[in-house]
Formats: sequence, C-alpha cells, structure tokens
Amino acid sequence: MARQNAVLRQDDELLLSERQLRAEGFSWIAGVDEAGRGPLAGSVFAAAVILPPDLPELPGVFDSKQISEAGREELFQALYALPGIKISVASASAAEIDRLNILRATHLAMRRAVSGIPEADFVLVDGLPVQFTLPSRNIVKGDAKCASIAAASIIAKVTRDREMMDFDREFPGYGFAKHKGYGTAEHLEALKKLGPSPIHRKSFRPVYELLPETPVQGTLDF
Repeated sequence: MARQNAVLRQDDELLLSERQLRAEGFSWIAGVDEAGRGPLAGSVFAAAVILPPDLPELPGVFDSKQISEAGREELFQALYALPGIKISVASASAAEIDRLNILRATHLAMRRAVSGIPEADFVLVDGLPVQFTLPSRNIVKGDAKCASIAAASIIAKVTRDREMMDFDREFPGYGFAKHKGYGTAEHLEALKKLGPSPIHRKSFRPVYELLPETPVQGTLDF
C-alpha cells in the first residue's frame, strides 16, 4: 500500500496547496475528486471537501486507490467525524453518462459537489482542468499530492462502492458488490448471460455491443 501517515499535521507537504491559497487570501478551499469513470455500470461520483485549517492534526488521507478497502472505510468515518469539515457528494447517473459522455458527466458531478458547499471560494481539482464558477486550479495526480483532494477521493470512492453494493441487492447476478461495475471477466460473463441492467452504461462498448441498436452516444469506450 501507499505512503500514508496515521495523521496529517498542518505543516505536512500534502497541505502545501491549501496553505499557499490561504496566504493568497482564500478561506474555503475545496478539494474535488471523482470515482467511477471506468466502470460499465453505475453512476460517476464526485466529492468536494474543505479540511478545517485550525485543527493541529487531520486524518492521514492519501490517494484512495492506494489504500485498502478497510482503510478507506476507516478514513471515511474519521473524515465525517472531523469537527469543522465540510463535505459534499454528488453524482451523474448512467443515463446522464450516456447522454453527455463520461467526461462531461464527470465534470457535471464535480460541479454539483462544489455547489453543495456554498462557502467554497476556491477549488483544487484532481487531473485536468474543469470549469467551475469559482477560481480553480488543477493538480495532476492531485489525490497523491494534495490533502483535500485525497480526502475527496476517499469520500467519493467509498460512497460509490456503497451504492454498488446496494445495486448488487437490487440487480443480483452481476456481481456488483465484488467488482463495483468494472469490466472484469466475471462481470462480462454475467453481462452476456443476463443482458444489460437498468444501471449499465449503454454507451460503453461492452454494453452497447449487446444491445439490438447502438445508442446515439455509443461512441465511447472505457
């Protein structure tokens, strides 16, 4: 697993971006990240997180992809219990992904998440630039370089995984609780056997190849 401390202190390198922006006059700096761009089924989720600047120690967040499932759950609980933290989670559905394409749907989910924190005055976003109504800065691999983005990556990932476990009960046979909608061999086999469910992304090739007619937006891959 990744480099991860039990706690973060306010002088940690992972909080450098937040410290610099506060020095520039910003007060409510929201880190934003997504979860679920690649799966064949389910929504894409985004979270926005503002970490409290006045606590001496914060949970030891890091890139969610490099933390075990149990570790993510532990950090998820610790973040929500943190005094003064501000968290907003939003999503774009499979139908919206099919209509807009995955990139635009992801950006929509990110903007929805940010709008859930009215106090936010600056956005730090993972990856490539995203257009927000607020001033923003993108950080490539930000979930491993920036604490608020890392926190957002954990919140988004755990929230999405929980939804996929709910979908596993609603649409049994696909194995959503195990693979969370990603295109594993097990998932592809179930897809061929059962056909697409209502939460499958019909514009993703392994899904639309099983449909009688290719969707209008069926030009995307995963």
